[in-house]
Amino acid sequence: MYPTPPRPGDIVNPLRSTSIKLTKVSLLAGLTLTVTNFCASLAQADEQNFPLQSYRVGAYAAGGTGFFGGFIDYMNLINIRDRGVNGVKLTWEEGETQYEVERGVEVYERLKTVPGIAAWNPLSVGIAYAMIDRITQDKVPLITVNHGRTDSTDGRVFPYVFPLLLNPYSETSGIIKFIGSKLGGIDNLKGKRIVVLYHGSPYGKETIPIYELLAQKYGFTVQQIEVPHPGNEQQSQWLTIRQAKPDYVVLRGWGVMNPVALKTAQKVGFPSDHIIGNVWSNSEEDVIPAGNAAKGYIAITTQASGSQYPVLQEIIKTVYGAGKGNLQDKSRIGSVYHNLGIVNGILNVEAVRIAQEKFGHRTLTGDEVRWGFEHLRLDPDRVAALGAKDLFHSINVTWDNHEGDGLVTFQQWDGTKWKVVSDWIAPDWALLRPIIEKSSTAYAAEHNIKLRTAAEAEEVTNSVASK
Repeated sequence: MYPTPPRPGDIVNPLRSTSIKLTKVSLLAGLTLTVTNFCASLAQADEQNFPLQSYRVGAYAAGGTGFFGGFIDYMNLINIRDRGVNGVKLTWEEGETQYEVERGVEVYERLKTVPGIAAWNPLSVGIAYAMIDRITQDKVPLITVNHGRTDSTDGRVFPYVFPLLLNPYSETSGIIKFIGSKLGGIDNLKGKRIVVLYHGSPYGKETIPIYELLAQKYGFTVQQIEVPHPGNEQQSQWLTIRQAKPDYVVLRGWGVMNPVALKTAQKVGFPSDHIIGNVWSNSEEDVIPAGNAAKGYIAITTQASGSQYPVLQEIIKTVYGAGKGNLQDKSRIGSVYHNLGIVNGILNVEAVRIAQEKFGHRTLTGDEVRWGFEHLRLDPDRVAALGAKDLFHSINVTWDNHEGDGLVTFQQWDGTKWKVVSDWIAPDWALLRPIIEKSSTAYAAEHNIKLRTAAEAEEVTNSVASK
Protein backbone atom coordinates (compact mmCIF):
# COMPACT_ATOMS: atom_id res chain seq x y z
CA MET A 1 0.00 0.00 0.00
CA TYR A 2 0.99 3.58 -0.59
CA PRO A 3 4.02 2.82 -2.76
CA THR A 4 6.34 5.74 -3.32
CA PRO A 5 5.84 6.92 -6.93
CA PRO A 6 8.82 7.18 -9.27
CA ARG A 7 10.31 10.64 -9.61
CA PRO A 8 10.04 11.91 -13.18
CA GLY A 9 13.04 13.84 -14.40
CA ASP A 10 15.69 11.99 -12.41
CA ILE A 11 17.07 10.21 -15.50
CA VAL A 12 15.91 11.70 -18.77
CA ASN A 13 18.33 13.54 -20.98
CA PRO A 14 21.25 11.04 -21.00
CA LEU A 15 19.08 8.33 -22.53
CA ARG A 16 17.97 10.57 -25.42
CA SER A 17 21.42 10.87 -26.97
CA THR A 18 21.83 8.86 -30.16
CA SER A 19 25.07 10.36 -31.47
CA ILE A 20 27.56 8.92 -28.98
CA LYS A 21 29.89 6.02 -29.58
CA LEU A 22 29.07 2.47 -28.55
CA THR A 23 31.57 2.45 -25.70
CA LYS A 24 30.03 5.60 -24.31
CA VAL A 25 26.56 4.08 -24.73
CA SER A 26 27.66 1.09 -22.65
CA LEU A 27 29.15 3.35 -20.03
CA LEU A 28 26.01 5.45 -19.97
CA ALA A 29 23.83 2.35 -19.68
CA GLY A 30 25.83 1.24 -16.68
CA LEU A 31 25.57 4.70 -15.15
CA THR A 32 21.83 4.76 -15.78
CA LEU A 33 21.40 1.40 -14.06
CA THR A 34 23.41 2.63 -11.09
CA VAL A 35 21.38 5.83 -10.78
CA THR A 36 18.14 3.90 -11.23
CA ASN A 37 19.08 1.53 -8.42
CA PHE A 38 20.05 4.51 -6.27
CA CYS A 39 16.67 6.14 -6.92
CA ALA A 40 14.93 2.88 -6.09
CA SER A 41 16.75 2.77 -2.77
CA LEU A 42 15.69 6.34 -2.09
CA ALA A 43 12.09 5.40 -2.83
CA GLN A 44 12.35 2.51 -0.42
CA ALA A 45 13.83 4.81 2.21
CA ASP A 46 10.58 6.75 2.19
CA GLU A 47 8.56 3.83 3.62
CA GLN A 48 8.26 2.01 6.95
CA ASN A 49 6.50 -1.33 6.84
CA PHE A 50 4.26 -3.07 9.39
CA PRO A 51 3.55 -6.69 8.40
CA LEU A 52 0.20 -7.80 9.84
CA GLN A 53 -0.54 -11.39 10.88
CA SER A 54 -4.25 -10.70 10.96
CA TYR A 55 -7.27 -12.95 11.41
CA ARG A 56 -10.44 -11.82 9.71
CA VAL A 57 -12.15 -15.21 9.50
CA GLY A 58 -12.74 -17.94 12.04
CA ALA A 59 -13.85 -18.06 15.67
CA TYR A 60 -11.86 -14.96 16.66
CA ALA A 61 -12.60 -12.74 13.68
CA ALA A 62 -14.38 -10.11 15.80
CA GLY A 63 -11.17 -9.37 17.66
CA GLY A 64 -9.01 -9.51 14.55
CA THR A 65 -11.16 -7.30 12.34
CA GLY A 66 -11.61 -4.72 15.09
CA PHE A 67 -7.99 -4.55 16.22
CA PHE A 68 -6.30 -4.66 12.82
CA GLY A 69 -8.99 -2.35 11.45
CA GLY A 70 -8.15 0.24 14.11
CA PHE A 71 -4.40 -0.17 13.57
CA ILE A 72 -4.77 0.34 9.80
CA ASP A 73 -7.17 3.26 10.30
CA TYR A 74 -4.58 5.06 12.41
CA MET A 75 -1.79 4.43 9.91
CA ASN A 76 -4.05 5.74 7.16
CA LEU A 77 -4.72 8.85 9.24
CA ILE A 78 -0.97 9.49 9.59
CA ASN A 79 -0.42 8.99 5.86
CA ILE A 80 -3.33 11.15 4.70
CA ARG A 81 -3.17 13.94 7.29
CA ASP A 82 0.56 14.10 8.00
CA ARG A 83 2.02 12.56 4.81
CA GLY A 84 3.56 9.86 6.97
CA VAL A 85 5.93 10.21 9.91
CA ASN A 86 8.24 13.09 9.01
CA GLY A 87 7.73 12.26 5.34
CA VAL A 88 8.16 8.49 5.75
CA LYS A 89 5.01 6.72 4.59
CA LEU A 90 3.60 3.83 6.57
CA THR A 91 2.91 0.67 4.60
CA TRP A 92 1.61 -2.76 5.57
CA GLU A 93 1.06 -6.24 4.22
CA GLU A 94 -1.59 -8.59 5.60
CA GLY A 95 -1.47 -12.35 5.92
CA GLU A 96 -4.47 -14.33 7.20
CA THR A 97 -3.67 -16.58 10.18
CA GLN A 98 -7.14 -17.56 11.46
CA TYR A 99 -5.46 -17.22 14.89
CA GLU A 100 -3.50 -20.42 14.21
CA VAL A 101 0.18 -20.65 15.19
CA GLU A 102 1.27 -22.55 12.09
CA ARG A 103 -0.35 -20.00 9.79
CA GLY A 104 1.13 -17.15 11.82
CA VAL A 105 4.64 -18.54 11.44
CA GLU A 106 4.06 -19.08 7.71
CA VAL A 107 3.01 -15.43 7.32
CA TYR A 108 6.10 -14.36 9.25
CA GLU A 109 8.41 -16.38 7.00
CA ARG A 110 6.69 -15.02 3.91
CA LEU A 111 6.73 -11.35 4.91
CA LYS A 112 9.98 -11.03 6.87
CA THR A 113 11.93 -10.09 3.74
CA VAL A 114 9.75 -7.05 3.03
CA PRO A 115 12.11 -4.03 3.24
CA GLY A 116 11.84 -1.54 6.08
CA ILE A 117 9.98 -3.62 8.67
CA ALA A 118 9.39 -1.61 11.86
CA ALA A 119 7.67 -4.16 14.12
CA TRP A 120 5.43 -7.23 14.26
CA ASN A 121 2.00 -7.07 15.94
CA PRO A 122 0.39 -10.55 15.80
CA LEU A 123 -2.19 -10.16 18.62
CA SER A 124 -1.83 -13.85 19.45
CA VAL A 125 0.00 -15.42 22.39
CA GLY A 126 0.69 -18.65 20.51
CA ILE A 127 2.07 -16.89 17.44
CA ALA A 128 4.09 -14.51 19.61
CA TYR A 129 5.72 -17.38 21.51
CA ALA A 130 6.66 -19.02 18.21
CA MET A 131 8.27 -15.79 16.98
CA ILE A 132 10.47 -14.85 19.95
CA ASP A 133 13.64 -16.62 18.79
CA ARG A 134 13.05 -15.55 15.19
CA ILE A 135 12.58 -11.83 15.83
CA THR A 136 15.48 -11.79 18.29
CA GLN A 137 17.75 -13.15 15.59
CA ASP A 138 16.32 -10.68 13.05
CA LYS A 139 16.50 -7.78 15.54
CA VAL A 140 12.96 -6.57 14.86
CA PRO A 141 10.51 -5.69 17.69
CA LEU A 142 7.58 -7.96 18.55
CA ILE A 143 4.67 -6.00 20.05
CA THR A 144 2.25 -7.98 22.22
CA VAL A 145 -0.08 -5.26 23.45
CA ASN A 146 -2.16 -6.42 26.45
CA HIS A 147 -0.95 -10.02 26.12
CA GLY A 148 2.08 -12.23 25.55
CA ARG A 149 4.74 -13.83 27.67
CA THR A 150 4.73 -12.19 31.11
CA ASP A 151 8.47 -12.31 31.73
CA SER A 152 9.13 -10.59 28.41
CA THR A 153 8.47 -7.42 30.42
CA ASP A 154 12.11 -7.81 31.47
CA GLY A 155 14.03 -6.07 28.67
CA ARG A 156 17.33 -7.30 30.05
CA VAL A 157 16.46 -10.78 28.73
CA PHE A 158 13.96 -10.02 25.96
CA PRO A 159 15.33 -6.95 24.14
CA TYR A 160 12.93 -7.19 21.18
CA VAL A 161 9.65 -8.22 22.88
CA PHE A 162 7.27 -5.52 24.18
CA PRO A 163 4.09 -6.53 26.09
CA LEU A 164 2.92 -2.92 26.00
CA LEU A 165 0.30 -1.49 28.38
CA LEU A 166 -0.43 -4.73 30.23
CA ASN A 167 1.01 -8.19 30.76
CA PRO A 168 -1.00 -11.16 32.06
CA TYR A 169 0.36 -10.88 35.62
CA SER A 170 -0.21 -7.14 35.98
CA GLU A 171 -3.72 -7.72 34.61
CA THR A 172 -4.30 -10.37 37.28
CA SER A 173 -3.00 -8.06 39.99
CA GLY A 174 -5.36 -5.32 38.80
CA ILE A 175 -8.36 -7.66 38.82
CA ILE A 176 -7.68 -8.91 42.34
CA LYS A 177 -7.16 -5.35 43.60
CA PHE A 178 -10.49 -4.34 42.01
CA ILE A 179 -12.33 -7.28 43.60
CA GLY A 180 -10.74 -6.28 46.91
CA SER A 181 -12.09 -2.75 46.49
CA LYS A 182 -15.58 -4.14 45.84
CA LEU A 183 -15.32 -6.03 49.13
CA GLY A 184 -14.29 -2.92 51.05
CA GLY A 185 -10.55 -3.45 51.04
CA ILE A 186 -7.86 -5.90 49.95
CA ASP A 187 -7.79 -7.50 53.42
CA ASN A 188 -11.40 -8.57 52.99
CA LEU A 189 -10.34 -11.06 50.31
CA LYS A 190 -9.40 -13.46 53.10
CA GLY A 191 -11.77 -16.40 53.21
CA LYS A 192 -13.45 -15.53 49.89
CA ARG A 193 -13.79 -17.92 46.97
CA ILE A 194 -12.86 -16.99 43.40
CA VAL A 195 -13.20 -19.13 40.28
CA VAL A 196 -11.08 -18.42 37.21
CA LEU A 197 -12.71 -19.70 34.02
CA TYR A 198 -9.96 -19.74 31.42
CA HIS A 199 -9.60 -20.39 27.69
CA GLY A 200 -7.85 -23.68 26.93
CA SER A 201 -4.88 -22.16 25.11
CA PRO A 202 -1.40 -20.86 26.02
CA TYR A 203 -3.01 -17.45 26.50
CA GLY A 204 -5.63 -18.80 28.90
CA LYS A 205 -3.16 -20.85 30.94
CA GLU A 206 -0.61 -18.05 31.32
CA THR A 207 -2.04 -16.77 34.63
CA ILE A 208 -2.55 -20.07 36.47
CA PRO A 209 0.56 -19.60 38.68
CA ILE A 210 -0.10 -15.96 39.58
CA TYR A 211 -3.69 -16.63 40.71
CA GLU A 212 -2.37 -19.40 42.97
CA LEU A 213 0.25 -17.03 44.39
CA LEU A 214 -2.21 -14.20 45.01
CA ALA A 215 -4.61 -16.63 46.68
CA GLN A 216 -1.85 -17.58 49.11
CA LYS A 217 -0.89 -13.95 49.69
CA TYR A 218 -4.40 -12.65 50.38
CA GLY A 219 -5.98 -15.76 51.85
CA PHE A 220 -8.74 -16.47 49.33
CA THR A 221 -9.51 -19.82 47.73
CA VAL A 222 -9.09 -20.08 43.97
CA GLN A 223 -10.45 -22.74 41.65
CA GLN A 224 -9.30 -22.62 38.02
CA ILE A 225 -11.46 -24.27 35.38
CA GLU A 226 -10.52 -24.75 31.73
CA VAL A 227 -12.87 -24.28 28.79
CA PRO A 228 -11.64 -26.11 25.67
CA HIS A 229 -11.24 -24.10 22.47
CA PRO A 230 -13.32 -22.48 21.07
CA GLY A 231 -15.64 -22.42 24.11
CA ASN A 232 -19.11 -22.83 22.66
CA GLU A 233 -20.10 -25.50 25.23
CA GLN A 234 -19.75 -24.66 28.95
CA GLN A 235 -22.67 -26.31 30.73
CA SER A 236 -20.52 -28.66 32.81
CA GLN A 237 -18.13 -25.88 33.84
CA TRP A 238 -20.93 -23.64 35.06
CA LEU A 239 -22.62 -26.48 36.95
CA THR A 240 -19.30 -26.91 38.76
CA ILE A 241 -19.25 -23.17 39.47
CA ARG A 242 -22.79 -23.27 40.84
CA GLN A 243 -21.76 -26.06 43.21
CA ALA A 244 -18.63 -24.14 44.29
CA LYS A 245 -20.68 -21.00 45.11
CA PRO A 246 -17.81 -18.52 44.55
CA ASP A 247 -17.98 -14.87 45.51
CA TYR A 248 -16.61 -13.87 42.10
CA VAL A 249 -15.82 -15.49 38.76
CA VAL A 250 -12.98 -14.16 36.63
CA LEU A 251 -13.70 -14.74 32.95
CA ARG A 252 -10.45 -15.21 31.10
CA GLY A 253 -12.01 -15.87 27.72
CA TRP A 254 -11.63 -15.12 24.05
CA GLY A 255 -14.01 -14.99 21.10
CA VAL A 256 -17.20 -17.03 21.24
CA MET A 257 -16.33 -18.29 24.73
CA ASN A 258 -17.32 -14.97 26.31
CA PRO A 259 -20.99 -14.57 25.32
CA VAL A 260 -21.53 -18.29 25.85
CA ALA A 261 -20.14 -17.90 29.39
CA LEU A 262 -22.50 -15.03 30.18
CA LYS A 263 -25.55 -16.81 28.81
CA THR A 264 -24.69 -20.05 30.62
CA ALA A 265 -24.06 -18.15 33.86
CA GLN A 266 -27.56 -16.73 33.62
CA LYS A 267 -29.00 -20.23 33.11
CA VAL A 268 -27.41 -21.52 36.32
CA GLY A 269 -28.34 -18.37 38.25
CA PHE A 270 -24.93 -16.77 38.74
CA PRO A 271 -25.13 -12.92 38.87
CA SER A 272 -23.44 -11.12 35.97
CA ASP A 273 -22.18 -8.27 38.17
CA HIS A 274 -20.00 -10.79 40.03
CA ILE A 275 -18.29 -11.88 36.82
CA ILE A 276 -15.11 -9.90 36.09
CA GLY A 277 -13.83 -10.20 32.54
CA ASN A 278 -10.19 -9.93 31.62
CA VAL A 279 -8.82 -7.74 28.87
CA TRP A 280 -9.83 -10.19 26.11
CA SER A 281 -13.35 -10.51 27.48
CA ASN A 282 -14.18 -6.80 27.46
CA SER A 283 -15.57 -5.94 24.03
CA GLU A 284 -18.97 -5.20 22.55
CA GLU A 285 -18.67 -8.44 20.59
CA ASP A 286 -18.48 -10.27 23.93
CA VAL A 287 -21.64 -8.78 25.44
CA ILE A 288 -24.06 -7.91 22.63
CA PRO A 289 -24.56 -11.56 21.54
CA ALA A 290 -25.35 -12.45 25.18
CA GLY A 291 -28.32 -10.07 25.30
CA ASN A 292 -29.71 -9.27 28.73
CA ALA A 293 -27.46 -11.94 30.28
CA ALA A 294 -24.58 -9.45 29.93
CA LYS A 295 -26.22 -6.52 31.70
CA GLY A 296 -24.17 -5.61 34.78
CA TYR A 297 -21.11 -7.56 33.65
CA ILE A 298 -17.77 -5.91 34.52
CA ALA A 299 -14.45 -6.11 32.63
CA ILE A 300 -10.94 -4.71 32.86
CA THR A 301 -9.59 -2.45 30.12
CA THR A 302 -6.54 -0.39 29.20
CA GLN A 303 -8.43 1.93 26.88
CA ALA A 304 -11.93 3.33 26.76
CA SER A 305 -14.59 2.72 24.15
CA GLY A 306 -16.48 5.41 22.27
CA SER A 307 -15.84 7.69 19.29
CA GLN A 308 -15.93 11.05 21.07
CA TYR A 309 -12.15 11.37 21.35
CA PRO A 310 -10.45 13.83 18.98
CA VAL A 311 -8.32 11.14 17.32
CA LEU A 312 -11.46 9.11 16.59
CA GLN A 313 -13.19 12.16 15.16
CA GLU A 314 -10.14 12.77 12.93
CA ILE A 315 -10.26 9.18 11.68
CA ILE A 316 -13.98 9.42 10.93
CA LYS A 317 -13.53 12.70 9.04
CA THR A 318 -10.21 12.13 7.31
CA VAL A 319 -10.03 8.38 6.73
CA TYR A 320 -13.64 7.25 6.46
CA GLY A 321 -14.52 10.52 4.78
CA ALA A 322 -12.02 9.64 2.05
CA GLY A 323 -13.47 6.15 1.69
CA LYS A 324 -10.35 4.51 3.14
CA GLY A 325 -11.74 3.24 6.45
CA ASN A 326 -10.92 -0.38 7.19
CA LEU A 327 -14.06 -1.42 9.06
CA GLN A 328 -16.84 -2.63 6.81
CA ASP A 329 -19.38 -2.10 9.59
CA LYS A 330 -19.04 1.56 10.56
CA SER A 331 -21.09 1.01 13.70
CA ARG A 332 -17.97 -0.65 15.15
CA ILE A 333 -16.00 2.61 14.99
CA GLY A 334 -15.04 3.42 18.58
CA SER A 335 -15.66 -0.12 19.84
CA VAL A 336 -13.24 -1.69 22.32
CA TYR A 337 -11.26 -3.70 19.76
CA HIS A 338 -11.21 -0.85 17.25
CA ASN A 339 -9.96 1.58 19.88
CA LEU A 340 -7.30 -0.87 21.04
CA GLY A 341 -6.07 -1.04 17.44
CA ILE A 342 -5.94 2.76 17.32
CA VAL A 343 -4.01 2.93 20.60
CA ASN A 344 -1.66 0.25 19.30
CA GLY A 345 -1.19 2.37 16.20
CA ILE A 346 -0.34 5.40 18.33
CA LEU A 347 2.27 3.41 20.29
CA ASN A 348 3.91 2.00 17.15
CA VAL A 349 3.95 5.33 15.32
CA GLU A 350 5.28 7.26 18.31
CA ALA A 351 8.08 4.72 18.78
CA VAL A 352 9.06 5.30 15.14
CA ARG A 353 8.84 9.08 15.62
CA ILE A 354 11.02 8.97 18.74
CA ALA A 355 13.60 6.80 17.00
CA GLN A 356 13.63 9.14 13.98
CA GLU A 357 14.66 12.03 16.21
CA LYS A 358 17.82 10.13 17.09
CA PHE A 359 18.60 8.31 13.84
CA GLY A 360 17.11 10.57 11.17
CA HIS A 361 13.86 11.14 9.29
CA ARG A 362 14.14 8.06 7.09
CA THR A 363 13.31 4.38 7.01
CA LEU A 364 14.59 2.86 10.23
CA THR A 365 16.02 -0.57 10.89
CA GLY A 366 14.30 -2.91 13.32
CA ASP A 367 16.98 -2.32 15.93
CA GLU A 368 16.52 1.44 15.68
CA VAL A 369 12.77 1.01 16.19
CA ARG A 370 13.57 -1.19 19.20
CA TRP A 371 15.47 1.77 20.63
CA GLY A 372 12.41 3.94 19.96
CA PHE A 373 10.14 1.58 21.90
CA GLU A 374 12.61 1.57 24.80
CA HIS A 375 12.24 5.35 24.96
CA LEU A 376 8.46 5.40 24.48
CA ARG A 377 7.31 7.83 27.13
CA LEU A 378 3.90 9.36 26.57
CA ASP A 379 2.71 11.35 29.56
CA PRO A 380 -0.91 12.54 29.82
CA ASP A 381 -0.03 15.85 28.12
CA ARG A 382 1.47 14.07 25.10
CA VAL A 383 -1.49 11.67 25.00
CA ALA A 384 -3.81 14.71 24.91
CA ALA A 385 -1.74 16.30 22.13
CA LEU A 386 -2.25 13.12 20.10
CA GLY A 387 -6.02 13.48 20.47
CA ALA A 388 -6.29 10.52 22.86
CA LYS A 389 -7.02 12.15 26.23
CA ASP A 390 -9.17 9.75 28.30
CA LEU A 391 -8.87 7.13 25.54
CA PHE A 392 -5.87 5.73 27.39
CA HIS A 393 -3.84 7.03 30.30
CA SER A 394 -0.11 7.05 29.51
CA ILE A 395 2.88 4.76 28.97
CA ASN A 396 6.45 4.81 30.21
CA VAL A 397 8.64 2.13 28.63
CA THR A 398 12.31 1.75 29.54
CA TRP A 399 15.15 -0.50 28.44
CA ASP A 400 14.40 -2.98 31.23
CA ASN A 401 10.62 -2.50 31.62
CA HIS A 402 8.98 -3.26 28.27
CA GLU A 403 5.41 -2.96 29.51
CA GLY A 404 5.09 0.49 30.97
CA ASP A 405 3.12 1.29 34.11
CA GLY A 406 0.36 -1.33 33.70
CA LEU A 407 -2.47 1.06 34.57
CA VAL A 408 -5.99 -0.35 34.13
CA THR A 409 -9.56 0.67 34.72
CA PHE A 410 -12.85 -1.24 34.86
CA GLN A 411 -16.03 -0.83 32.83
CA GLN A 412 -19.56 -2.16 33.28
CA TRP A 413 -22.05 -3.04 30.55
CA ASP A 414 -25.39 -1.31 31.05
CA GLY A 415 -27.15 -3.19 28.28
CA THR A 416 -26.26 -0.75 25.51
CA LYS A 417 -22.79 0.61 26.26
CA TRP A 418 -19.77 0.38 28.53
CA LYS A 419 -19.53 2.73 31.51
CA VAL A 420 -16.26 3.25 33.43
CA VAL A 421 -16.76 2.30 37.10
CA SER A 422 -13.28 2.70 38.62
CA ASP A 423 -10.28 4.97 38.76
CA TRP A 424 -7.00 3.94 37.14
CA ILE A 425 -5.46 1.09 39.13
CA ALA A 426 -1.77 0.23 39.22
CA PRO A 427 -0.57 -3.36 39.66
CA ASP A 428 1.43 -4.50 42.67
CA TRP A 429 4.87 -4.06 41.12
CA ALA A 430 6.66 -4.77 44.41
CA LEU A 431 5.16 -8.25 44.25
CA LEU A 432 5.28 -8.80 40.50
CA ARG A 433 8.73 -7.58 39.47
CA PRO A 434 10.66 -10.19 41.50
CA ILE A 435 8.43 -12.92 40.04
CA ILE A 436 9.03 -11.61 36.53
CA GLU A 437 12.78 -11.43 37.05
CA LYS A 438 12.93 -14.92 38.56
CA SER A 439 11.23 -16.33 35.47
CA SER A 440 13.19 -14.23 32.96
CA THR A 441 16.59 -15.00 34.49
CA ALA A 442 15.73 -18.72 34.54
CA TYR A 443 14.88 -18.41 30.84
CA ALA A 444 18.17 -16.60 30.26
CA ALA A 445 20.14 -19.34 32.03
CA GLU A 446 18.34 -22.07 30.08
CA HIS A 447 19.01 -20.35 26.75
CA ASN A 448 22.50 -19.10 27.59
CA ILE A 449 21.46 -15.44 27.34
CA LYS A 450 23.61 -12.76 28.96
CA LEU A 451 21.60 -10.10 30.77
CA ARG A 452 21.71 -6.78 28.92
CA THR A 453 22.95 -3.65 30.63
CA ALA A 454 21.63 -0.10 30.21
CA ALA A 455 24.74 0.80 28.20
CA GLU A 456 24.24 -2.15 25.85
CA ALA A 457 20.61 -1.17 25.32
CA GLU A 458 21.81 2.15 23.90
CA GLU A 459 23.88 0.36 21.26
CA VAL A 460 22.18 -0.08 17.88
CA THR A 461 24.23 -2.71 16.13
CA ASN A 462 22.46 -2.72 12.78
CA SER A 463 21.98 1.02 12.45
CA VAL A 464 22.21 2.36 8.91
CA ALA A 465 24.51 5.05 10.26
CA SER A 466 26.94 2.45 11.66
CA LYS A 467 27.32 0.51 8.42
